[in-house]
This record gives sequence, C-alpha cells and structure tokens, in this order.
Amino acid sequence: MEIGVLGPLVVRIDGTSVVPSAAKPRQMLALLAVNAGWGVKVTTLTEELWDSSPPSGPAGVVQTYVKQLRRAIALALGPEHEYAPKEVLSRSYAGYALNMPVPVMEADLFEQLTGRGLRALADGDDATASKLLGEALAMWRGPALADVRIGPALRVELLRLEEARRSALEGRITADLRLGRHTEVIGELLALTERFPLQESLHALLMLALYRSGRSWQALETFRKLRASTAQELGIEPSLRVQRLHRAILAADPRLDLDTPSLAAF
Repeated sequence: MEIGVLGPLVVRIDGTSVVPSAAKPRQMLALLAVNAGWGVKVTTLTEELWDSSPPSGPAGVVQTYVKQLRRAIALALGPEHEYAPKEVLSRSYAGYALNMPVPVMEADLFEQLTGRGLRALADGDDATASKLLGEALAMWRGPALADVRIGPALRVELLRLEEARRSALEGRITADLRLGRHTEVIGELLALTERFPLQESLHALLMLALYRSGRSWQALETFRKLRASTAQELGIEPSLRVQRLHRAILAADPRLDLDTPSLAAF
C-alpha cells in the first residue's frame, strides 16, 4: 500500500488507486490514511466529517462510507489476494483502521529524511544537510491533502506537517548559506517572508543572505518590515537575537562574513 499526503491524497494498493471521487468518503479515507495502522474512533470520524453539525445517525453514515471504501479496496485487491477488504479496512473496539503490511508512507519518508538532514546540520556537515533536506522537500507535490476537505482532526495533522516542512526548509537554507550560496536563496526567502510575515527565523536568514550579497540596505529594510509587522500584529518588538543581527549589519560586524558558522553567534 502506498499512502501519500504531501499533496493530493494518494492511496494505492498494488498500484491501483482506492481514493473515491466523493468528498466525504475521500475525507474519511484521508483521516484513516494519516493514521494507518491505528484505530480511529467513530466519534473522531464524525467530528472530522461534520464538525459540530452531524446528521442524524452519523455512525450509520460512517458505516456506509466504510462499505464504499471496502468496495474500492476489493477491486484493487482482486479475487486472488491474500488479504480481504475487511482486513485492510478493519473494524475494532477503537473504531476503524487502515491496515496493510509494510505500507509505504510518504510522510514518514519525508520525516526520516528531514531528521537525518537536521542531524547533519547540527554536526556541521552542511553539504549532506543541504542534499538530504532538499530531497525531503522535493517529496512535496503541493499543499498537504490539497484535494481533501479539512476538518478538525486533519487540521491538526496538517499543522504538524507544515511545521515539519518549514523546519526542513529553514535547515536547508541555513546549510546553503553556510556553503556560500547566499545569492541563490534570496528569491526563495523573499517569497517565504511575504508568505510568513511574522516568522523571525526566515527574516533573519534573508537579512544575512542580502548582507552577504552586498545588499545591506535591503537587509535593513527587511528588519524594518519585520519590526512593523510584529508591532502591528503582536504589539511587540522583534526578538533580541534578530535585533542583535540588525545591529551587526549596521556595524558591518566581521562575524557576518562567510566563515561565520551560523546565526547562533548573534
């Protein structure tokens, strides 16, 4: 079984998709897929599908969706398969679970690569970190579960995945800066700081990349924009770390040169 959530939903058995076209069954399959191998309670499924406005007899509607999914699974398995649809989508005291031996989980592979990349970054192996984190980020096919309606349970999972993606991205850009690729990451960082106007770490990376590219005034303008955003939205100043980086740029601090290991010095 292949399960992919880093983009449109993918659930394949022996190469055959079992993702339904109808919105509610697709949403239910997505929640089962992100919890593959674990039971999902009927109450959780109900909350995900209908939030605070369930239909009368929601457990019966859930069971109807289960039957639809099992029919798709049966077609994918074929008549000769060793597993039955009720084993692949099983019922237990905890609810329903999607089960297949050794499923290929796209999100798990992404998180494994990210973990290895961040460890390499911490160890100072910047080339390996950039490579591994770049491979991890390349696994994303678009926004997570881009073709699935998102309810409360899936929203939690998406927040977790997006945070992991941002961590991988910041790690890869940090490695690239250490490798002297400052001009190569400016465009990417400009787009990211527009998307996340309150994300200090991204602004700090952009400030450093701009400074090292001989664009000090733009680095200072980046700080000004961050300061205005945090004051307007949060009523606070940027962190002391970013303020120290700002002062270092104003003073052309030699620690900002390419041989500086990281932003941790500020």
